[in-house]
Amino acid sequence: MRLKYVLNEVLVGLWRNVTMTVAMIITMSVSLTMLGASVLMYMQVDQMKKYYYGEIQVSIFLKKDVTDAQRTAINQAIDNNPLVLSKEYESRQQAFEKFKVLWQDSPDFVKSVTPDSLPESFRVKLKNPEEYKTFADQIQSQQGIQDIVDQRQLLDKVFKIFNSIQLMSLVTAAVMALAALLLVGNTIQVAAYSKRREVAVMKLVGASNWFIQAPFVLEAVVAGLIGAIFGFVALFVGKLVLLDGQLQALTKILTPVPTGNVMLMLPLLAAVGAGVSAVTAWVTLRFYLKV
Repeated sequence: MRLKYVLNEVLVGLWRNVTMTVAMIITMSVSLTMLGASVLMYMQVDQMKKYYYGEIQVSIFLKKDVTDAQRTAINQAIDNNPLVLSKEYESRQQAFEKFKVLWQDSPDFVKSVTPDSLPESFRVKLKNPEEYKTFADQIQSQQGIQDIVDQRQLLDKVFKIFNSIQLMSLVTAAVMALAALLLVGNTIQVAAYSKRREVAVMKLVGASNWFIQAPFVLEAVVAGLIGAIFGFVALFVGKLVLLDGQLQALTKILTPVPTGNVMLMLPLLAAVGAGVSAVTAWVTLRFYLKV
């Protein structure tokens, strides 16, 4: 009987303050969407780092006047180095073929370049990309080497951009979460004020604080759960439409976002939405409404 009463009061409370309930759900869904997007971005950046750093190559560009003896010596030095996992030699012609593919949308630029303009190189994959500095110091002394380039340095700049986007998402989510907390607290205060006489009567007949507070707390929990569902739907649709569609077609740097990661957001957002709403409602009732 008590459970039926509490549930009935929850439904009545949600409908009685329908405007503020809708505003609370919308605010909660936006903040949870930003939170979920931030978590997904964090997981995706880590996945991309593992993927791209695992594919990193050290490019050893040779001088134009490199001799056969120097080339052979460099090749042997690479083969004998214990840090090397694999290597690939790229001639000027092979480099030119890759150049033509890379700049195929700029035919005039391609015509201005010849195979002799591009250096031959060795593309080396290390067992541990973190040991680039050690490898470079060991191989730099070989004659005929023009430059040694670590792709990691280029990728670090890209990932700094992703990390900045990630930080901005977290800040935005935090701001929206604060707005949601304030709105939840305000909604609970209004709901409790509208039922102040009923609360006073219940206190007089000996009702416990838990029994009085339960309907208000559950109102906030229901709103938080609905907001979490909307947030999850927004994330799932965003993955299908943007990441798996338009953005994936525009750039190849984005690795596919696993559907499993997106599915994990549903219980996460539900737990955060319900938990934050419940705690906020309980604190509001305990410290602001003397029930």
